[in-house]
Amino acid sequence: MVIKVFLASSSGSTAIKKKQQDVVAFLEALKVDYAQLDIACNEENRMWMRQNVPEEKKPANGIPLPPQIFNEESYCGDYDTFFDAKEDNSVYAFLGLPPPPGSKEVPVEKCNGDAHGEEGEEEGEVAEGETADDEAMEEETAGDKAPAEEEAAVEETDEAHAEEEEEQEEADDDREEEDLQSEEEEAE
Repeated sequence: MVIKVFLASSSGSTAIKKKQQDVVAFLEALKVDYAQLDIACNEENRMWMRQNVPEEKKPANGIPLPPQIFNEESYCGDYDTFFDAKEDNSVYAFLGLPPPPGSKEVPVEKCNGDAHGEEGEEEGEVAEGETADDEAMEEETAGDKAPAEEEAAVEETDEAHAEEEEEQEEADDDREEEDLQSEEEEAE
């Protein structure tokens, strides 16, 4: 399964550029196999993306903006839903992928309540050789194992955000300086 991220390589919006960078950086940090599809210079990509974003997910003007994320042909969501999944530690479920071993993320089937315990066990039953306390302790500590990959991904995107904010502040300061110089020259 390949994740498809629809991007605009020549967007004039810094907000869109930052969102695209955030998605790509996070997927790279998690080592998720993905393909970047440019809608700015490829009309087929743009049309495919627009046709395959569900109507209820399109903005009021009907034209979805990048980044848009798909798992093959299946729509996953836009940046906002990706960000929510990232915050909820459920990116793999968002992408329709199984979480890697040792991940804090609960597999999709467990999120839906379809899988509990081992096969053949009913809820409330305890596996042979275990006590109810053992099972409860396993469930409590299962989410405590923080995988290094997920933490590194969060750190990388946080660092990227900080760098982008610094660059934006510097650019804003430069513009203010230029505006002040222009005003001073006009006053003279």
